[in-house]
Amino acid sequence: MSSSTDPGSSAGRIVVGVDGSEQSEQALRWATRMSLATGAQIDAVIAWHVPVGYGGAYLPESWSPKDDARATLTRTVDAVFAAGRPTGMRLLVRQGPATQALLDAGRGAEMLIVGSRGRGGFAGLLLGSVSAACAQHAGCPVLIVR
Repeated sequence: MSSSTDPGSSAGRIVVGVDGSEQSEQALRWATRMSLATGAQIDAVIAWHVPVGYGGAYLPESWSPKDDARATLTRTVDAVFAAGRPTGMRLLVRQGPATQALLDAGRGAEMLIVGSRGRGGFAGLLLGSVSAACAQHAGCPVLIVR
């Protein structure tokens, strides 16, 4: 599912952050529009990590956060593209905090697209911490989808 190609080396890419939220579904839809307009391929990226506060004793032995992330990514992409994924779309599962994974994947991309708020955050915030950090630090244009 994850390509062995370094995402920073491809030209003509649009990177979109996916976390299973409605906002990330909207981000995928926008990525499709931008891909059609520019001819760029889409890299759908999900990140996973075990927060520092959790130890192995607190997590079920059978749980794999990587597999869980891959399932969320696949489920979200399939929900958005029921009729078929865009040609050349890659599904990338990255370990680490979401902001860093998206910034790394966005190196050399034409655009980074993220939802305004994902699975984390507080209801009163208009812009999530991941989207705000990506907008501030990305080396490419960032589209934040509400």
